[in-house]
Amino acid sequence: MAGPMKTFAQLDELLGLSGQEVAVSDWVTVSQARIQQFADATGDHQWIHLDEARARTGPFGTTIAHGFLTLSLVPQFFDASIAIADLRMGVNYGLNKVRFTAPVPAGSRVRGRLLLRGSEPVAGNGVQATWEVTVEREGADKPACVAEMLVRYYR
Repeated sequence: MAGPMKTFAQLDELLGLSGQEVAVSDWVTVSQARIQQFADATGDHQWIHLDEARARTGPFGTTIAHGFLTLSLVPQFFDASIAIADLRMGVNYGLNKVRFTAPVPAGSRVRGRLLLRGSEPVAGNGVQATWEVTVEREGADKPACVAEMLVRYYR
């Protein structure tokens, strides 16, 4: 179960949790409307995402979210789950590895599990954190996405 937002007065409190799951986000619904909006924003209009009639006879029996749509929800999971009071800003620095391990059918609910792998100092009074983010689909045995994400935090 997701819990309340985890609030840290200082970045160092968070960094002390290396190797631990720090937060689990609330569930987010991936509606067909959201899938359509993502397709329109990215230009990826493949039938498996948008053609509900054709998708019923396809490999998943329904339309599915784009893998990159699933990945794009990760910042929302962080914003809704973790607050750090002494930050000037946090920036996405990139990804080391991403795997889309299972589909997200339209109408599914997903959430993020945020595990802090480690951290290291960076120039400008910053810290680079390595996160393992697991995107779970409600009722599924397998995660929809697993990503190793780098975030730079600046005080």
